[in-house]
Amino acid sequence: MKKKLKKIPKFKNEDEDREFWDTHSSVDYIDWSKAQHIVFPNLKPTSRSISIRLPEYIISMVKVEANKLDIPYQALMKQYIAKGVLKK
Repeated sequence: MKKKLKKIPKFKNEDEDREFWDTHSSVDYIDWSKAQHIVFPNLKPTSRSISIRLPEYIISMVKVEANKLDIPYQALMKQYIAKGVLKK
């Protein structure tokens, strides 16, 4: 027997929307068996600037490596950090 889904209410703003979903389960409103996986390739993750103190020799080594790869050294540092954090 198929479960009857409830109708999702209309929300006046994002805060009202957030409060509703904090106290309700989406299972009662959405048939997740029909969900499809999609990818948003053009979305860019938000980023913010940080300050980090590194020894001069490390910065110099990264700059040399980045120059060999023809990419900005900050981009290479981001790649190194991401590899370290996301390794599985």
